[in-house]
Amino acid sequence: MFELTEAQIMQFIGSYFFPLVRITAFLLAAPIFGTQVLTARVRVVLGFMITIIIAPLLPAGPQYEALSLSVLLLVAQQILIGVALAFIFQVVFQIFVMTGQYIAMSMGLGFAAMNDPASGLSVTIISQFYLLTTTLLFISINGHLVLLQILVDSFTVMPIGVSSFSTEDFAKIIGLGSWMFASGLTIALPILTSLLLVNIAFGVMSRSAPQINVFVVGFPMTLIFGLFVMWLGFDAFLPIFREYTSQGFIFAQELLK
Repeated sequence: MFELTEAQIMQFIGSYFFPLVRITAFLLAAPIFGTQVLTARVRVVLGFMITIIIAPLLPAGPQYEALSLSVLLLVAQQILIGVALAFIFQVVFQIFVMTGQYIAMSMGLGFAAMNDPASGLSVTIISQFYLLTTTLLFISINGHLVLLQILVDSFTVMPIGVSSFSTEDFAKIIGLGSWMFASGLTIALPILTSLLLVNIAFGVMSRSAPQINVFVVGFPMTLIFGLFVMWLGFDAFLPIFREYTSQGFIFAQELLK
C-alpha cells in the first residue's frame, strides 16, 4: 500500500507550494497579469502552470514541520517578495496614469472620468488613453515575458527560506512613489506650460475686454489646444516609454543583485 510520510509531504510543499505562493502573489499584483480583465481563477491556473514548469529547476526547498510558525512566516515572506517585485512595475505604469491626471486637470477634463477595467478605479479619459497605449507598447516589446523572467530569476538570487529583501531594499521600493510623481510631472510639464500660457492669454483678454465671457470661450479653446499639443508631443511618447520602462527593469535587476 502506497503511503506518504510527513517528510515526503513537507518536501513536496518545499518544492512546489512555496514557489507557487511567490508566483501567485506576483501575478495577482503585477501589471497586465493582475488586471481585472483576467479573473482570479485564470491567474491561479497560470501560477500553477508556471510553478510546474520551473519547480524542477529550482534548488531543493527547505523542510519544516507541518503547520508550524516557520511555515507561516515563510509563506508571508514569499508573498512579500512577489508583491514587492510586482509593485515596481505597477509604479512604472502609474507614471503615465499620473501624467494623464496632470494634463486632464489642466485641460478642464478632470471631471471626465471613466472606469478603468484593469484596476476597477475611476480615472480620467487622458489617463486611460495613456495607460492603454503603455500597455500595448509593453506587450509589443515582450515586457510581460521579461516580468516572468525576473520572477524566475528571483528564485536563484533569493532562494526560498534563505534570503529576502533587506530594510534598505524596502526603503528603495517605497521611494519609488516620489519617483512616480516626479516622473509624471516631468512628462506632462511641456503640455502644462503650454496650457498655462493659454490661460494667461485668456486672463489678459478678460481684463482688456470684460464683456467677453471667458468661461464660454476659454474652456473649448483650452481643450482643443491641449489636445493639439498632445498630438504634437506624441512623437516623443515612445522614447519616454522606453526610458522609464528600462529604468524599471534596471531597478528590479539591481534589487535582485
